[in-house]
Amino acid sequence: MKLDPTHLRYLTPEDWRVLTAVEIGSKNHEVIPTPLIIQIANLRSGSGAHKSISTLAKANLIARVQHAKYDGYRLTYGGLDYLALHTHLQRKTLHSTGPCIGTGKESDIHIVLAPPSSPSTTSSSLPPNKNKPSSSNSLQTTPPHQQTPQKQLHQNKQEELILKIHRLGRISFRTIKTNRDYLRHRSSATWLYMSRLSALKEHTFMTALHDIGLPVPRPVAWNRHTVVMSLIRGTPLYQVRQLEGEQARELYAELMDMIVRLASVGLIHGDFNEFNIMIEERKEREVEPSSNALSSRPPNDGEDGDAAPEGQDGSQTDRMNDNEDPENTENTITLHPILIDFPQMLSISHPNAPAYFDRDVKCVRRYFSRRYHFISDDPGPFFADVEKQMRKKKGGRRLDIEVEASGFSKKMAKELEKYMEDLGVEGDGEGDSGHQTGSDSDDSDEGSGGRSSRGR
Repeated sequence: MKLDPTHLRYLTPEDWRVLTAVEIGSKNHEVIPTPLIIQIANLRSGSGAHKSISTLAKANLIARVQHAKYDGYRLTYGGLDYLALHTHLQRKTLHSTGPCIGTGKESDIHIVLAPPSSPSTTSSSLPPNKNKPSSSNSLQTTPPHQQTPQKQLHQNKQEELILKIHRLGRISFRTIKTNRDYLRHRSSATWLYMSRLSALKEHTFMTALHDIGLPVPRPVAWNRHTVVMSLIRGTPLYQVRQLEGEQARELYAELMDMIVRLASVGLIHGDFNEFNIMIEERKEREVEPSSNALSSRPPNDGEDGDAAPEGQDGSQTDRMNDNEDPENTENTITLHPILIDFPQMLSISHPNAPAYFDRDVKCVRRYFSRRYHFISDDPGPFFADVEKQMRKKKGGRRLDIEVEASGFSKKMAKELEKYMEDLGVEGDGEGDSGHQTGSDSDDSDEGSGGRSSRGR
């Protein structure tokens, strides 16, 4: 299913009400009866509802089920895409959609643009002019036809973001109900609902990891089966063909440290490999000492009363500029890994946590050995060592409890909270019900993130 927003601008408010009615009815019906759709939409004219149903069906936003026992429709991925995009546009999270830059087994990745920054917003942050009388209409901006092209470009600059659309149920994910713990104790659910749970879980984990400073994309918003995040201008690790010996050693150590940091806050990625690691290049300037060093310059203590030569006032700024000779400055490129893709993350209290931890470590070791011919002398890290460190900390932050990760139930959270209270440690043992991935909250409760990567 490809994202096709062609018909988005042509839908009427009545069409949106009918499409929302189909989504509401799909919570309890796989095939929503036509009378139920009309009842939920609550349009004044019944013929108007039938007209909207016909319009939505032609746009492939809903589909009529053949050979059903009754006349009804089901919501398609296209209809769910439109509902999510419509909500993002209303909340001014997105302005326009761009090309698809990646298609995976369970998601599609699109470049999107954030709304353009308003000139009045930029001007309102400036300090007021004391020479002009203050009034409610005193804010003045230069008319567009009098602005320079550079200024117009700056004001109309839009941030590029990433829209990740979760599409569970593709060919290789037919057994997802047994492989991934999205459904908890639910006996049945549609692929649309599971995609929504996957997106919610990824946004929740990404927000928690970003808040503690781990290198992950910046979460922007979440709605239904979509997640909006910052664009990582990097390269996937599997596309990095060659690394120097020191670069491979440093990058390998940083990746292993990332695995340990995740485990130290109670989480295991579960799919830590070259496809879920973005490499961002950053230039760092290195200044070599020059012959015009500060100690080599004669002091200007002013004992003879002569003024400093023109252009040399003896200030610290000028001396620093003399030392930072462009000829003696070298740009060093450093590699920084950024972790992406979080729907499969699980708690270290999961029964299979040691196996997943070891698999993440072995994936990195095997890839570096095969691709870059780098083999570390250290066989670790090991899951047992991480457990020992967590026991020594006694009260460190546990993100698996905060986001209620797979394998860590409320009962376990209460037991850990009681244990920490007995030790007199104030930890994060309270489970946050707002982060439950199995909640059936209304769409109006879906947050927009409040914070302004899947990368390419």
